[in-house]
Amino acid sequence: MEWKIMLQHLQVKNNIVFNAVKTFKLVKSEENKIRVLFPSDSAKVEFDKISGEFFNHFKRKIQNHAIEVEYVRDVENLKIEVVTKRKMFEKFIEKNPLLKDLDDLMKFDLT
Repeated sequence: MEWKIMLQHLQVKNNIVFNAVKTFKLVKSEENKIRVLFPSDSAKVEFDKISGEFFNHFKRKIQNHAIEVEYVRDVENLKIEVVTKRKMFEKFIEKNPLLKDLDDLMKFDLT
């Protein structure tokens, strides 16, 4: 819950850091250990700017200062696909092949 609140504040306060850390996941791995899953090293650098403030607040909130933080690269969420108009159109062509003929005839500009 505290992570979601922090993300909401970041979205307003610092949009660049918000975009870098919004895909991070915090997972409780042991009683006093939190695993932070991050998608890339550049995103982790942005998280390092706010991590001290966040974890200090978090430790005070739950009244447990013995918490350890472990950083793990999350390879599952590494790929974020950018969908262009051309890619969307190609997916529609798979569903309806007649669109390919229409594209050949009309020469759509899907850039």
